[in-house]
Amino acid sequence: MILEWEIHTEKGLSLTPLLQKCADLAPAAEGIHTMCAVHVVLCDDPEIQELNRTYRGIDRATDVLSFPLIRYPKGKTAGDCPARLREAYDDALDAVMLGDLVISMDHVFAQAAEYGHSPEREACYLLVHGLCHLMGYDHMTEDEKAQMRKKEETILEQAGMTRTAGVSDETLIAMAQEAMQMSYSPYSHYPVGAALLCDDGTIYTGCNIENASFGLTNCAERTAVFKAVSEGRRSFSTIAIATKDSPGWPCGACRQVLNEFAPAIRVIVSCEGQVMEANLTELLPHGFGPKDLPENKEKEENA
Repeated sequence: MILEWEIHTEKGLSLTPLLQKCADLAPAAEGIHTMCAVHVVLCDDPEIQELNRTYRGIDRATDVLSFPLIRYPKGKTAGDCPARLREAYDDALDAVMLGDLVISMDHVFAQAAEYGHSPEREACYLLVHGLCHLMGYDHMTEDEKAQMRKKEETILEQAGMTRTAGVSDETLIAMAQEAMQMSYSPYSHYPVGAALLCDDGTIYTGCNIENASFGLTNCAERTAVFKAVSEGRRSFSTIAIATKDSPGWPCGACRQVLNEFAPAIRVIVSCEGQVMEANLTELLPHGFGPKDLPENKEKEENA
C-alpha cells in the first residue's frame, strides 16, 4: 500500500516503518489484489481538534479521523466491490485512492498509557482502525462492530502487533519520560518517572509522589508496581526509570518491592540521553524474598 505521509509532529517520525508494515497487510486481508493508496497525516491534539470541529462539528480532539473517498453499498466492504475500487483509480499514483487518515500522536501516547500497552501497538491499532473505515467497515451496531473488530485483529496479528507484542527499550524509556512529567516533587525538585513491563505485554507507568511528612513519599518505581499489582499483574520483565540532572537508580525500598515479584527484573535508567542497565540481582545481591520464608523453603525442598 502506498502511504502518502504528512507529518506535523516529531512524535510520529519513528513509527512510520511499523505503520507501513500494517498498511501493507490490510488490502490482502480484505481480499483486495490491486495497489491501494492512503493519505496519512500524523499530528497533535490541537490540529485534529480543529479538523474534527470543521468536518464533524465536534469541538474536541479525538484519536483518529477517517475520510473515505469510496461509498460502498450497505452491508458491503471494499473486497466486495471491485468496480467501486476501479472508479477510484488514481493515474498519478497507479493505485486505488481509498481516502485520508488523520492520527493524533498525543492521543496515541495518552491512550497507550491508559490501556497499558505500547505506543507502537496503539498507533498501529488506530491506523488499522482508520483503514477499515476507508474499506467500508463501521461500528454503529453490535454486528458491525464485531465484524470490524475481527478484521482489525486479523491485520494486527499478521503484523505481529497484538497486545502482547514485544515492547522496545526505547518505548519504555519514552513512557517513563512521559510519566516523569506528572511527578509531584515540590520538596526534592527531583522528578522521576517509571514504566513497568509485565510478562503479558501490559505496561504500567508511575511517578514519584512526595509528601510534606517526607516519610510518606512514594517512589515512581513503587507507584508503577502497585498499580500493576492492583490490576492483578504479578510477573514483570523490565522497568525503565527516567530522571533529570543525575541518573536515578532504585532506592533500597524499591529494590525490595521489585524483588518481591521479579528478582531477576531488568532495570533501565535513562537520564538526559544517557542509558544504563543492570539486573536486579546486581542491585540487590542476596536479596530476601518470598522464597526465603521457612514455609516456602520447605516446599522447595519437598518438591
